[in-house]
Amino acid sequence: MARDKRLMELRKNMNKKRPSFRRVESWRYKRVKDSWRKARGIDSKTRKKKKSGVKSPTIGYRGPKKVRGLHPSGYKEVRITTLDDLKKLNKNKHALKISGKLGVKKRITLTDYCQKRGFKILNLGISHKEIELLEQMAEAPIADLEGEDFIDIDELEDSID
Repeated sequence: MARDKRLMELRKNMNKKRPSFRRVESWRYKRVKDSWRKARGIDSKTRKKKKSGVKSPTIGYRGPKKVRGLHPSGYKEVRITTLDDLKKLNKNKHALKISGKLGVKKRITLTDYCQKRGFKILNLGISHKEIELLEQMAEAPIADLEGEDFIDIDELEDSID
């Protein structure tokens, strides 16, 4: 694991030094977007890899193979939608992203289940305390809320802390 941390740090430093690969002459014309395309011109400085051309993506810019494609936290990202998706996953290797297609009710049950099993959730969005607060507000009788015109944000934040 210590070796992986070293490789993650190396990858982080390599990412800082890596140039932003821009499409040739994208800075000159609005119609040419920034996303990288291979230079194909017969006299192109970039294609010939001259010093005056822009940098091209080459294999030398890749990160270490062992940590390639991992989340910055060191876990492998996995998108889940149901409880069945969790069966083959390991909490020490995988971090979860809950699908955006899920509604609040299914998201809450899935989040609780994942947190009880010890999984790291990358797109939780709101804390467990906030979820409990929202559930309490949903269970509160409507008669209590009728007299109030608005909910004070500062009081809500104080109750979460």
